[in-house]
Amino acid sequence: MRDHGGNIDGAMAEFGGRADDWIDLSTGINRAPYPLPPLPDAAWNALPTRAAIEALTRAAARAYGTSAAILPVAGAQAAIQMIPRLGPPGQARVLAPTYNEHAASLRAAGWKVQEVASPYALSGAGMAVVVNPNNPDGRETAPARLRDLAGTVDRLVVDESFADGRPELSLAPHVGARRGLFVLRSFGKFYGLAGLRLGFVLGHTEDIAELSEMAGPWPVSGAAIEIGQKALKDMDWVRATVTRLRAEAARMDGLAERAGWGLVGGTDLFRLYRTPDAAAARAHLARARIWSRIFPWSPHLLRLGLPGDEREWERLGAALGTMAEGQA
Repeated sequence: MRDHGGNIDGAMAEFGGRADDWIDLSTGINRAPYPLPPLPDAAWNALPTRAAIEALTRAAARAYGTSAAILPVAGAQAAIQMIPRLGPPGQARVLAPTYNEHAASLRAAGWKVQEVASPYALSGAGMAVVVNPNNPDGRETAPARLRDLAGTVDRLVVDESFADGRPELSLAPHVGARRGLFVLRSFGKFYGLAGLRLGFVLGHTEDIAELSEMAGPWPVSGAAIEIGQKALKDMDWVRATVTRLRAEAARMDGLAERAGWGLVGGTDLFRLYRTPDAAAARAHLARARIWSRIFPWSPHLLRLGLPGDEREWERLGAALGTMAEGQA
C-alpha cells in the first residue's frame, strides 16, 4: 500500500479546518527549514547549465564526504523509481518494515519483492534495499555490514534519506568503486525544503551514467541548484541544526512518555511510539489540528515529526497533556 505522511488534505477532509490551522507532524521534514537565499533571475528563466549542475554535485560530494559519481535528481523518490528499471527485473528483497515506495516501485518495474526482517536475509537477491537509518523505527545497519552485503547481491540500494545527523552511519565515503552499489541522499528532509524536490544518487561512474540517461539533461531545477549549493556548503547551519534536533528529539520523548506512550525508535527528525490505540491517538491530536502518521500494518504505532517553533511545541504539549489526563 502506497500510503504516506504529508497528506494534510486528507486530514482536513476528515477533521476540518484550513491548511493554516494545522501543524503537520506526519512527515520527517525539518519544520525549521534552511533560510531561502535570494535567487538570480536565471534560476527561473533559463535552463540549468551543465556547469551549474556540476557545481551542485561538487557541493554534494563535499557535504557527504564522497568521491563517488553523483547524480542530482528531483528528490530521492525519483531515484527510487528509476533504479529498478536499470536492468531486467528479478528477485528483490527489502529490509522491512520501511518506506513503502521501495517495494511499490520495484513491483511496478516487474520485480518480485520479498520483504525480510534481517539484513542477513538479503543475500542472493537481484536487488536489495536497506533504508539506513530506517523509516519509521530508526533501525541502524552498520556500514561494514552493508559493504559485506554489497558483495552478495547484484545491486544494493542504501537509502540514507535520514542520515544527515549521523555521518558515521553513512556509506557515502565507501561508494563508487563497486558497480551495483547505490546510496540515496535526500536534501528536502534535513534542510526542510521538501517542495524544492532535490536529492542525490551516489554510485559507480558507469551506473550513474546510465541513470543520467534516464533522468535527462535537466534532472533538477535552477532554483534547486542555487539553493542546494548554498545550503550544502553552510556547515555552521548544519552543525547547529544537528545539535538542535537532537535536543528536541529528547524533548519529544519526554512529552510522549508523560502521555503514556513508549518509545520504539526514530531519528533526529521523527520519533516512533507505541500507543494503546494509534488511530484513537491520531484522532485526538487531529482534533487539536496536529497531524500524525499511523501505519496500516500496526494498530499501535504512531510517528511524529518535530515541531518547528515554540508555539508548535506548546500546542503539541497541550494536546498530549489532555491525552494523559484522559488516560489517568
